[in-house]
Amino acid sequence: MPSVKIPRKSTDFDMTPFVDVAFLILSFFMLATKFKPPEPVDITTPNSVSSAALKEMDAVMIMMDKDNRVYFSAFSEKDPSVLDNIIQYLNTDKNLGLTPAEMANFKKTVAIGVPFTQLKGLLDLPEAQQRNFKQPGIPVLDSTSNELIWWITESKKAYAGKTLKYLIKGDDKATYPTFDAVLYALKKNDQFKYNLITSPEAAPAGTELYMQRQSASKTSK
Repeated sequence: MPSVKIPRKSTDFDMTPFVDVAFLILSFFMLATKFKPPEPVDITTPNSVSSAALKEMDAVMIMMDKDNRVYFSAFSEKDPSVLDNIIQYLNTDKNLGLTPAEMANFKKTVAIGVPFTQLKGLLDLPEAQQRNFKQPGIPVLDSTSNELIWWITESKKAYAGKTLKYLIKGDDKATYPTFDAVLYALKKNDQFKYNLITSPEAAPAGTELYMQRQSASKTSK
């Protein structure tokens, strides 16, 4: 019985389509990735155990560094125009005399940590120079001249109709009087709910949260 010869086929593959797809995926991630903006000062937050991570959609963040300097920052991923409203309201109500260019520069400023008397000078600086400018902090310790009150007031007006979160991020070396002054500014604006930003740590063994995380870890494997 004659043997049947099976024709041999080439094992070479054209990899060009695969290379094209790889470059398309790489280009997509390069264009779509958002990098977290640098913070004006390093803050070492205390540790805590939490069951959920906080989302920063529409939020005001108040920061305190180890030298008790206070900074203000605002976020809005859906409507960046609220940042324009904050600085415009503040310029009008406090008669700061800011130019349109200086108010436009507010969007590019990572955080504000100067008194009103120095705000014009800070916003006049290019973005690169702002990062090297040592900000003295927003005055808060004197209740009669607590300028953080105004930043919160104007933020409430700018975020009107939106769900606004108030975040407090304090260095673990910041002292209580500064924290109390920040709370005073919130209370003056009838804001009694806020979130503390901390460094997450593992849940203590044996607790309910520990058992939940262990169960979730086994399920995901």
